[in-house]
Amino acid sequence: MNDFRFELTDEEKTYLRELVAQSIRFRFNPSDGPFGPPEPPTAKLKEHLGAFVTLKIGGSLRGCIGNVQGSGELFRTVWNMARSAAFEDPRFPPLTEGEFHAVEYEISILSPLAPCPDPEQVEVGRHGLIMSRDGRSGLLLPQVPVEWGWDRETFLAQTCVKAGLPQNAWKDRETTILWFEAVVF
Repeated sequence: MNDFRFELTDEEKTYLRELVAQSIRFRFNPSDGPFGPPEPPTAKLKEHLGAFVTLKIGGSLRGCIGNVQGSGELFRTVWNMARSAAFEDPRFPPLTEGEFHAVEYEISILSPLAPCPDPEQVEVGRHGLIMSRDGRSGLLLPQVPVEWGWDRETFLAQTCVKAGLPQNAWKDRETTILWFEAVVF
C-alpha cells in the first residue's frame, strides 16, 4: 500500500477540531448555532474520504464512531461523526453537557480501503484493519495497537476479536482483510 499522502494545514486541522466541538455543543443548545456545519476554509475538506471521531475523557475512551469510506464531503462526515460519537455510540450513554468541557477530541482521516495482500506486511501504527467473514466485521484504527502496545500478530488477532471471530481467523483464507492508512490529529 502506498503511503497515504493526504495532509492538512494547521488551519484545516483547527477548523475540523472546532467543527467537532461545535457539532456537539450545538446539539446541547440548538439555538446557539447553525443546523449544519459552517463552510470549510479549503476545497480539500470537501473531498470524499472516510473519517472517525474519537472522544476521550481523562484519557479513557468515551465514544468513537466513523465512516470508513467517503460517502460525502469530509467536513460533513466529521460533523456527523462527532455527534454520533457523543450521543450514539452503543457502548456508552449519551454525553452529558457536564462532560462536554472535559472531552478531548481525536480525528482520523482515512485513506481508501484496499485488500491486504499479505498479513506479514501489516505495520503497527501505520495500518488500520478491517476483518470480515460470515457477515461479521470488525475495524481497528492504526493508533489502537500503539496505544495498547500490541505487536502485529496481536493486532491481527484483536481485529478478529472485534469482529466476533476466533483470534486466528486472520490466517483463514475465508477471512477478508482490508487495510487502510490514516492521518490522525
